[in-house]
Formats: sequence, C-alpha cells, structure tokens
Amino acid sequence: MSSIVAREVAEPLQIAIVEDEDLFRQLLVHALSGHPRLNVVGSFKSGAHLLEASERLQIDVCLMDINLGPGTNGVATGLQLRKRSPQTAIVLLSNYDEPGILLAIPSDDVMGWSYLLKKSVSHLGMVVRAVEGAASGLVVLDPSLVKAFKPRPEGILSRITPRQLDVLQLIAKGYSNRAIAEELVITEKSVENQVSLLYQNLGIESQENHIHARVKATLLFLDEQENGQRVKVR
Repeated sequence: MSSIVAREVAEPLQIAIVEDEDLFRQLLVHALSGHPRLNVVGSFKSGAHLLEASERLQIDVCLMDINLGPGTNGVATGLQLRKRSPQTAIVLLSNYDEPGILLAIPSDDVMGWSYLLKKSVSHLGMVVRAVEGAASGLVVLDPSLVKAFKPRPEGILSRITPRQLDVLQLIAKGYSNRAIAEELVITEKSVENQVSLLYQNLGIESQENHIHARVKATLLFLDEQENGQRVKVR
C-alpha cells in the first residue's frame, strides 16, 4: 500500500525547505512564510540536516532541491524521509526538465510527490497548488512541462478526445474538478463526466485503492511524455 493516501489537508501545512543555495533558500522561506495556508517550520542546506531535524519536527510537505551538491541528492533524501515519516509529501525542485524521475519512484511510494521547475517558484500560486496537491496524496507536475506535451498518434493518449486531454493536463497540474470547471468554463458535473470517460478510455479503475486514479492518470501522462521525448532522440 502507498505510504501516503489521498486525504483532506489540514491548514496550515507544516513546510520544510531543503536547498543548498543560500539566496534561493531564503527566497523560498520568505515567499512561503507569507501564505496563510502554509507554515515554514524549518529550512536546511542539506538532506542530512533535514533528516536530523525531522525527528523533532512535524513536516507535512518538504520542498526539496534535487541537486544538493556533494552527498545525497533530493530524491534519495525524500525516500529516506518517507521511510521515517510516511505521511510527509515531497515537492522536488529542479533547474532541469527531468520529471521522468518520478517514474523511477516505487509505485507503492509515489503518491504525494510533485515536480516543479525552480523558475516557477516566482509564481506562488503554482507552488501552493503543488504543495497542497502533494499533501493530499496527488502527483503534480510543473505547468510549463505539461504545456509542452504533444501526444503521439500511436500513444495511449490517442484513445482520448481533445477535451479529455485538456482535463488530463489540468489534473496533471494539480487542479481539482471545481478548478478544472472554472478553467474550461464548463460545469463541475461536465468535468466529472469527462474524468469518468477519461479513466474508462485509459483503463484506469477509479475505485482501486492501491493508488489514486488521479495519480495513475498523471503518471500515464508523464510516461507518454517521456516516451515521446525518447522517440525524438532516436
């Protein structure tokens, strides 16, 4: 079973930040500390410092740079943290377009991980959506990475309609059904119908408890994106 399950998030969320660049770490602390639904409980320069402090801190979500310089990287640190604190969500931060890293995380541990580009941190709303999505057990991808996706004619996403692709891309960005309805200017009931058809066309069992259907859909989207990039390289 996943160590983190889909759940309602309590406010404010207790946030830890791990970033080896001092200025960027301070920027993150300043930006997130001013948000009413977030509470920064600690900031650290290395994964080792975070793991040491995690024994005395309650951390709901950890924003973690992937490249932490010498020593353990952010992904390995996140996996270690989840072993100690299974309900802690992880938002990975990177300068590079490599969200496929999420596909290497064991399936029983992938719920509650998100991936953001560092350049997106200036858009606080994106960060908060990734943080809250991860805290609720979802997988959230950086909006610019989602926007760049082009479906392959022979890929699994060729099974879905353009409207369902719109919905899937918003799911991958961490939007709720209500937020999707507002974004697409349709009713929430219409969104529910489209999501149901999307799951059906992709062969996703929405009632399966092992992994949330929204997470499955996002990982399918990400896998298709990675496959498309590998085809281009060839």
